Amino acid sequence: MVMPEIKLNPVFAVPFGETRVEDCAAFNDELEALFLAREDDEHRNPTPSHIAQQELYESRFNLFRWPEPCVQRLRQVMLDAVARTVLAATDLRPEELARYSFQNHTWFHITRYAGSFISHNHPMASWSAVYCVRAGEPVPDQPDSGILRFFDPRQGAGAYSDPANARLRPPFALRTLERRLVEGQVVVFPSYLFHEVTPFYGKDLRITVATNCWFF
Repeated sequence: MVMPEIKLNPVFAVPFGETRVEDCAAFNDELEALFLAREDDEHRNPTPSHIAQQELYESRFNLFRWPEPCVQRLRQVMLDAVARTVLAATDLRPEELARYSFQNHTWFHITRYAGSFISHNHPMASWSAVYCVRAGEPVPDQPDSGILRFFDPRQGAGAYSDPANARLRPPFALRTLERRLVEGQVVVFPSYLFHEVTPFYGKDLRITVATNCWFF
């Protein structure tokens, strides 16, 4: 008997958008100088969802309301990346998406030596994005320094392992997704996806901007 061919499909996929701003050095220098100048109690998030670390500064969530041209340019870059990811991942047409109110909470992080951010997600938003202002120096003996790590959302899928499922090929394998961000890079992902930033061991700074978005 000739057995029919197996059709293998990657189901339950997670959409993940990536882009990068070219020639961004001067732009990022402006952002860095502005953020460092406002790394103070006035602009600090007064109600953090985590135990605050001395090594990591988190701003208030109103960054995109700042009038400075570099911030408004960043707003355009990040929200455009979110919108284009939404259009690529859904069957919405541009004119349909444009009819919705596009809201966001946006903030910046300044991370110094040993700073990190615990695993978390953003359940009150639909899409999130991160922009890299400054990646921070690589540390040869700490290859995981300052990595943005995303966790596989298929809970319980790894509860049992044997030789027939231990070596699944991508995209079926159960594993984390890791990104060592570079300056100008934007990543966009569903807000339900748990993610963390591993401890940063560079002697300089790691600076990123994050946004959570929702539509109605």
